[in-house]
Amino acid sequence: MQSRVSGAKRLLQVLDLIAVKKPSPVNRQNHLRLIQHVLETEIQTDNHQNVNDSAATDSLGESRWDANALSQALTSYASSRSLFYGIQLHGLSMKTGFLSNVYVGSSLMNLYCRCGEVVNGCKLFDEMPVRNVVSWTTVISGFAQEWQVDVCLQLYNRMRISRSKPNDITLTTLLSACSSSGSLGQGRSTHCQTIRMGFESYAHVANALVSMYSKCGQHHEALCAFNGIHVKDVVSWNSMIAGYASHGLASEVINLFQVMKKQKVNPDSFTFLSILSSCRHAGLVEQGKAFFGRMLEHDVEPELDHYACIIDLFGRAGLLEEASLLVENMPIAPNAVIWGSLLSSCRLHGCLHIGIRAAEKRLALEPNCAATHIQLANLYADVGYGCQAAQARKLMKDKGIKTSPGCSWIELGAELHRFAAEDKSNTKVMKIVLVVDTLAKNMSSLCCEPEFDEDGPLEAM
Repeated sequence: MQSRVSGAKRLLQVLDLIAVKKPSPVNRQNHLRLIQHVLETEIQTDNHQNVNDSAATDSLGESRWDANALSQALTSYASSRSLFYGIQLHGLSMKTGFLSNVYVGSSLMNLYCRCGEVVNGCKLFDEMPVRNVVSWTTVISGFAQEWQVDVCLQLYNRMRISRSKPNDITLTTLLSACSSSGSLGQGRSTHCQTIRMGFESYAHVANALVSMYSKCGQHHEALCAFNGIHVKDVVSWNSMIAGYASHGLASEVINLFQVMKKQKVNPDSFTFLSILSSCRHAGLVEQGKAFFGRMLEHDVEPELDHYACIIDLFGRAGLLEEASLLVENMPIAPNAVIWGSLLSSCRLHGCLHIGIRAAEKRLALEPNCAATHIQLANLYADVGYGCQAAQARKLMKDKGIKTSPGCSWIELGAELHRFAAEDKSNTKVMKIVLVVDTLAKNMSSLCCEPEFDEDGPLEAM
């Protein structure tokens, strides 16, 4: 730890060695502050790797670098999420005078956005003296990853009045943002833009349209976009299958998979993951087992996500012994998600002995997981072990573990309305609670008991 911190501090000292070689149109002080801020954060959180093990620290000679080499190196670090090493090239690009190069600037922005530093990436974008379509698309993509569709659209509108015109990648990025946030209205508007600009027939744009409409629950429109693709690749089929699967339409998923096979398109890992997910939500145990067994026939090796689906399928169906046996005999080590899924199923069916083991395994992987502590306490309470439930809650309190508030949103017109648990800032919160209570009473009158968090609907708001 000490060597890593000292290495990071040495990098901070690099800032003092960067001398102004020639006038530059970019604001150097802003860049220096940005680098210093990120490096100090890296030191505090110990997110970086050992600097002494990096070849990057030994190859920062100015004579070796030009704009093209810097851009390629930054792209490589962005792909591997190596922010700590990429920052060194940020400083080097300032020292060598290549920071104002549009390709270097775009690559730097991509590095920060890919590493979760979207705000800092946006600062770089604002400092760029020259921007091209790659620059605009990169910053839009950064905010799309954060589901900030409103910001993406604002940037897109700014781009349209600039000298840089959107291309097919820009529109695909916008559609991705609309998919993630469920913004159907904005997605339809973007669809109109693709038609207007002649990009609708592009395979990746059409695939993004299928995904957007599917995730927004518009399966008919998704199917129209899917049928409009002249040459469908595996991504096209996966987009449509995943859309059906996300809404639990298992029969449609299975039927489309059969059509896919007839078209002689080979399914991949994602195809089977969507199929298993749909079987899990629909409770199709035998079909799920059959598809899981057929993966190897298509040269697809089951991964952790596939095992998580089939184990959850068994667990929901009450086949806890079978699920537990599969976990124990997996060829790869089960992760926290799998143990958590098994624990949830044990609570659902009141199986204490398997549930305790699942909780122990998950806590060994994630000691401060709030969900595990709550599920374990609820499992004890459900089977009548009140003292043990109280102990589990006390342990959670003593550790200072708190749950993260849930969040949901709905689109009305062209506006997204977001709601968070324990957030009473919404001016219509009392009306919302009244509607929730009315729905709960109606469900109870139909012998369909609603499920609430422990605090109930009123306190959760």
